[in-house]
Amino acid sequence: MLKLSTYSGVDQIHCVAAQCRFLGPPKPNRIFPRRKDGPFLAPCAASPSKTPVLAVVSDRGAGSVAGRVETKSGSVTLANRLRKGSMADDGKSYKECFIVRSYEVGINKTATVETIANFIQEVGCNHAQYVGFSTDGFATTTTMREMHLIWVTARMHIEIYKYPAWSDVVEIETWCQGEGRIGTRRDWILKDYATGEVIGRATSKWVMMNQDTRRLQKVSDDVREEHLVFAPRELRLAFPEPNNNSLRKIPKLEDPAQYSRLGVVPRRADLDMNQHVNNVAYIGWVLESMPQELIDSHELEAITLDYRRECQRDDIVDSLTSVEPFDDAPALSGNGTNGSLAATEDDKDYRQYLHLLRSAGDDSEINRGRTIWREKPAR
Repeated sequence: MLKLSTYSGVDQIHCVAAQCRFLGPPKPNRIFPRRKDGPFLAPCAASPSKTPVLAVVSDRGAGSVAGRVETKSGSVTLANRLRKGSMADDGKSYKECFIVRSYEVGINKTATVETIANFIQEVGCNHAQYVGFSTDGFATTTTMREMHLIWVTARMHIEIYKYPAWSDVVEIETWCQGEGRIGTRRDWILKDYATGEVIGRATSKWVMMNQDTRRLQKVSDDVREEHLVFAPRELRLAFPEPNNNSLRKIPKLEDPAQYSRLGVVPRRADLDMNQHVNNVAYIGWVLESMPQELIDSHELEAITLDYRRECQRDDIVDSLTSVEPFDDAPALSGNGTNGSLAATEDDKDYRQYLHLLRSAGDDSEINRGRTIWREKPAR
């Protein structure tokens, strides 16, 4: 095992103290490397004088003791030290920076939509861990763990106005809020860290499920109080525009579909820590049935997914796709409020598709989707 000589016994003592006494975060990490043709980049993390790091209590098994500090590995503290992330001054949102790696880049020489989806999922989980929620599951509170409750995704909407390239740095801000009596929502804003330009936004709705019965359950007042203590006091939306694309209903795609990919089988790697298929995997399955000529000429600008039911490891999935007319709607462009999709008179070629993921065994719906594609820019 590689041991760092600078991580001495004194560091280990401070590591434990930081968890037990809620000490502030350590000194900022090294700054990001210089980006090509761009400014010298500083880390996204806040200064040590800002919101302190909160301790995270381990709940990794029946043998764990409440309040126990994990001193063997110090993984929680080290993660908080090394991440380029921090809470906002008001403690109601969280920001983190991500460097696009070579293995996260696709055929367009830019980050794939799955990469973007993984980024926003990661920053959401890191936000939950940062404020002290459980790491054994996604953002579970004390009451949720006692009642064997977990969060599952009901809807995800992502808009990407400019795809980052390899070695670009993306700054993502996220926050969560209540969504009626049955769920919660989480929003994101993505920026090019070098320029401050908004390159994407996303929003999601989550519902509560009993981990044992796999049935949905209303959010209790106890859970709501625990969960929303870190939420903005006033409603804040990544998509504040009326009638924005994240609100559009998705009709069911009926047979016969124009394009299909039949017999998709979930891999073990597609399962998450809650023992169901990770929501990012569905994005890849939806795109598998897109026509290749469209993939060659266009890039994805917006995707909306409605999660209808869980997909298990042994399910076999059919991916269906058909063109959806715009119904006389104008073309779309990233020139609206805060970088949103907005009506425009430009001459870009936009395409819209409906998607359906269904069980190959009984034709039951697993996922409905809609994608909007724009003509690729000249390179």
